[in-house]
Amino acid sequence: MSAITTTSAGLRRPPTFRPVDPASYRPAPIQVGVMVWLASELMFFSGLFAAFFSLRSTTHPWPPKGDILDVPPVLVATILLVLSSFTMQYGVHRAIRGSKWGFLGWLAMTFVLGSLFEGLQISDYLGRPFAISSNAYGSAFYTLTGFHFLHVAGGLVGMVLIAARAIKTRKFGHRTMPAIEFLSYYWHFVDVVWIALFLAIFVLK
Repeated sequence: MSAITTTSAGLRRPPTFRPVDPASYRPAPIQVGVMVWLASELMFFSGLFAAFFSLRSTTHPWPPKGDILDVPPVLVATILLVLSSFTMQYGVHRAIRGSKWGFLGWLAMTFVLGSLFEGLQISDYLGRPFAISSNAYGSAFYTLTGFHFLHVAGGLVGMVLIAARAIKTRKFGHRTMPAIEFLSYYWHFVDVVWIALFLAIFVLK
């Protein structure tokens, strides 16, 4: 609605109303797609958490005797993954400012931290005295952490693809930002999921 105006003759004109264009208030399709997809991922992990706590409530003792969880290495991996979320966000800020190489530098740091997390998780798997078929605890442990491992690996692949696209493009900025933001949303998501996993498995014993 516009303000009341006055004509040259001193007469007041009534306020005019302009219809709102709904198209200008619609979110971008990629944003809607990302939110719906992340919502489906959230429901997927929620189901895994529900199965984990269901098994925990009906299995005694939990964890079974002899199934030892070595917390310190996992805590180091958790810290690395949390730090990677911050480096990812710094990269997004550099991309917003139009700095291609600044973005790529922070993205490379995020990739290294994510790779270290994956390496520590593999090392943790190799040192576990139980397998996925050992008991209910082993099945729940490897299912939850294994699916998260695959999601982090997918994020690392996405970083490589986005980096290659950023290097090839001549006009870095507006056209590249939707994909960069999508990658950052996904990476923050896997970070938050891992924090919940760490608390459920390694802290709430």
